[in-house]
Amino acid sequence: MKIILMGGPGAGKGTQAVGLVEKYNIPHISTGDMFRAAIKDGTALGLKAKSYMDAGGLVPDEVTIGIVAERLAQPDCAKGFLLDGFPRTLAQGNALGDILDRLGMKLDGVINIEVDEKILIPRLTGRRVCRKCGASYHMIFNAPQQEGVCGQCGGELYQRSDDTVETAQNRLNVYNQQTEPLIAFYTEKGLLKRINGDQAIDKVLQDIMKALV
Repeated sequence: MKIILMGGPGAGKGTQAVGLVEKYNIPHISTGDMFRAAIKDGTALGLKAKSYMDAGGLVPDEVTIGIVAERLAQPDCAKGFLLDGFPRTLAQGNALGDILDRLGMKLDGVINIEVDEKILIPRLTGRRVCRKCGASYHMIFNAPQQEGVCGQCGGELYQRSDDTVETAQNRLNVYNQQTEPLIAFYTEKGLLKRINGDQAIDKVLQDIMKALV
């Protein structure tokens, strides 16, 4: 099974990736993991990526695409893979098509986990962290027994600056701008599978597997 997994921040992509990798016995390939592996192996592209990352910059498309091409050519991808975090843009989508053509591979589907922003914002802004012991809570999924107080040490809980509504909205805006053309691209190819992500985790997984049949 050769799959691309898409979904905005907070849509539950990571959770579904675990279930899909287990179900189909395929490697989970994320851009972060690929960069780390290429850097560890000391490949030319890995070293190039490291130079951009060390300088705090974005790794350019040509390097990212090269690393993806190297990874998909490895033997464990012959029977399938789950691509997570790539492609993010239309240019990357076209490049991936070229890579798969060269490798004689075809995608089975592009899963897009869709959740309304009204639901995503509370998910993205719900984290609270203890100033004293660093314990992490979530106001929806793992709320403290007493609001604002850590259940482990009694310390004060606070919201990190990167968990605010403004930051969450910005992350969603950037994601939507980048992926809109990509969604249209895969819809046109008949590969896009739209999945309602506002359901129980097991139900979302079942819907994804049904869509891939």
